[in-house]
Amino acid sequence: LLLDPTNTDSHSSLALAELKQHIRELITLGATDAPVISFYLNLESADGGPSGTDYQSVLAERAALLRKSLRGAPKEYLAEALGRIGDYLLRELQPGAKGAAIFARGGSRPFFLPLQFQVPLPNWIAVDVIPNVYHLVELKDTYHRFVLLLMTEKSARILEINLGAATTEAWAERPELRDRVGSGWTKAHYQHHREQQSERFIAEEIRVLDRLMSAGGHTHLILAGNPDITARMKKALPRHLAEKLVDTVHASAHDTLRDIVAATNSLFVEHEEIESLDRVGQLEQEINTQGLAVAGTAASLRALKWRQADVLVMAKAYQPEPGWACVHCGEITTAPQKPMTCSACQGFELREVDLREEMVQLAEKNAVEVEIVVRSDLLMELGGVGCLLRFQSLDPMDR
Repeated sequence: LLLDPTNTDSHSSLALAELKQHIRELITLGATDAPVISFYLNLESADGGPSGTDYQSVLAERAALLRKSLRGAPKEYLAEALGRIGDYLLRELQPGAKGAAIFARGGSRPFFLPLQFQVPLPNWIAVDVIPNVYHLVELKDTYHRFVLLLMTEKSARILEINLGAATTEAWAERPELRDRVGSGWTKAHYQHHREQQSERFIAEEIRVLDRLMSAGGHTHLILAGNPDITARMKKALPRHLAEKLVDTVHASAHDTLRDIVAATNSLFVEHEEIESLDRVGQLEQEINTQGLAVAGTAASLRALKWRQADVLVMAKAYQPEPGWACVHCGEITTAPQKPMTCSACQGFELREVDLREEMVQLAEKNAVEVEIVVRSDLLMELGGVGCLLRFQSLDPMDR
């Protein structure tokens, strides 16, 4: 999943699909008596990021605290998993990586999954019986994919930007226009011919672009180049492609592809934030009209469990109180205090769970779209989380 935008590789074009597969693998990983470490790292900094040795010290400091909470075999399994993570950080981090997520488990059923990305992740670590995938889901929502059309007067590059990296390229190069002024052509004739070539070139690029976006199911497009050529392309786009255009980015011949991709990533993230606010507006409208939506932790959790949810809308700042999961039947309960028994099977063994993680995992298991909203006072007033529904709730508590 670590991709170099200066060297696109058609074999890497399934980066988003691969991430989805990894998330599915993680959420279906069966629990054992060995804890799973979910370790996220931000490798980005102004000076290029600290070395693997520095990450080792960060991991060692956190590991010292984690070991104090475990006894017996789980403590040994934790040490085994920490050792694999430490070795990986020391030897396997790739130049240019801006984020990493490593999942490790020791014991009789060991598990190890390291992922590196060209976009940053937060510094965060968790130890639980199952992996924590929230930050991967947030990454998938924020940096899914879009098409970049990079144009100059003489060439064009159509690239798929997948999880922040250029992964697939369709190249269309414009033939050099021979200088025929003074050999039978007037300047006006030459200029007219040049304009005709430019129009044919743009038309060809639109045909290639249309095929690529249709075949890949792309819904977002960004143009990059000098203002004149991008303005002409924008004007020539047919309506169905113009509706997918996010914006244009100024780029010159002196800019590297890496810099251009970084600039378009920033633009795309801003656009994604606007789209997420549209989801909040849709959620508010449905709630105000008693339509297909619920809000709040308990109602959203019910909608996800009953497979009513179509879209899970969650604030980035959402921090619910702990929930409780039955060790025997898996029933999850929202309560400020640990219940005496499970409401479903009356079992006595309940463990504390992160409700944010539980809701995200339920959404991923049931193919529910997850929309992470960076900033929304309205969503926080609604409880920080809500669901757009496939069908109306039958529970009077959700009305």
